[in-house]
This record gives sequence, structure tokens and C-alpha cells, in this order.
Amino acid sequence: MPEITFLGHATFELGEEGKELLLFDPFITDNPLMPKKLEDMKADYILVSHGHFDHLGDAYEIAKNNDSMIISTAEIATQAGEKGLKSHPQHLGGRHRYPFGSVKLTLAFHGAGIPGGHACGFVVNYYGKNIYFPGDTGLFGDMKLIGELDPLDVALLPIGDNFTMGIDDAVVAASFLKAKTVIPYHYNTWPLIEADPEEFKKKVEAKTDSKCVIVPPGESYSF
Repeated sequence: MPEITFLGHATFELGEEGKELLLFDPFITDNPLMPKKLEDMKADYILVSHGHFDHLGDAYEIAKNNDSMIISTAEIATQAGEKGLKSHPQHLGGRHRYPFGSVKLTLAFHGAGIPGGHACGFVVNYYGKNIYFPGDTGLFGDMKLIGELDPLDVALLPIGDNFTMGIDDAVVAASFLKAKTVIPYHYNTWPLIEADPEEFKKKVEAKTDSKCVIVPPGESYSF
């Protein structure tokens, strides 16, 4: 059974015993919510949504330590390759198959954090389960298409406002995506993005058919 572990801010691990471990936006150093040490981080694949410090984070060091493959936009993947790291470039709307399933890059309305690039999100098919990780984004109408094209088992959604969607916009996003389960992230790392996940849960379950699961940093959700 696949398991998603929340490591604070926007960092997640996705894995299953005996199978590949995927790491999303590994902001380890200077992440006040991080329950792990950098030297303890493992990954077979590292998915990077954009180049801001709190998302690209420690991706290159973790990749170097573990011989991980970085999956990201062409700009970030190229930069990783120039550092001697394994990488696979994709871009918005493109899907590629991997041993665990596939990764499709989606739109994300946010800054790229790297010259000439775009921010992105990911729909990951992991051994038959579809997981949506949008990175940092505002609400946009084509989220409806994401859930229609790839029916979602889990949608991870930012709720901290200021840099991303706030709670009310994220509830609308949940209604568009129609995932079986929604998990909030990108909140309470710093005072500027304080948000109440219980409020989000209450609104999601009142206004959509999705279940909302709050996963504290260091804990996991199996699905």
C-alpha cells in the first residue's frame, strides 16, 4: 500500500516497501518543520516543482548522495545535469513513463525561480494510484481538467495564502479536482503563511465529496 509522508512546508515522500521512493520539493535545511536531518534523506527520484529556495531546497545534495534522478522542467533538469547529476527534463503537459508508473507535468501559476523557466505541478501515477502535487500555485480553472484526465486518489494542496492559494481558494480547487482524499500543505512554516488546517478540512468536507486528511510533519498517510 503506497504511503505519503509529510515532512513540513511542501516536502513529501511517496513510497511503498520494496519499491522506489519519490521525494517532492526537498526543503530540508532551514525548514523549521522538518523532522529529518539532511544526511538521513533518501530518494530514488526527486521531483522539483520550481526553483525557489524552499522547493528546490536541498535537491541537488540529496541527489548526489543517493544517485537520485531529478525530474523537473527542462531548465532545472538541465542545471542538475550540468552539476553531474542524473535528471530527466519534462515540460508542461508532457508525460513520461518511469519504472514506478508515470509523471505528467501540469500548469502552476507561480514564479519559476530560475531564468527562462516555468513553475509546474505533477500528476504522478505510482503503481496505479494517481497523486497530484501542484507545487506552489494560485487557483486556476483548468484544475478541473487535471482531475478529469487523471482521476485522482490523492490531491496535495497548498493553503497558506500570500504565496499560494489560501484556504477558500484551495477548497474550490478541491471541488475542481474531485480527488478521493485531499491533504493540505504549505502552511504554518512561518507567520506569513499561517493557516488553520482544521478550517480547511471542515470546508472541504462540507463543500466537496473529498475526504480531507491532516498529516502532521513526520507522519504518514497510506492509501
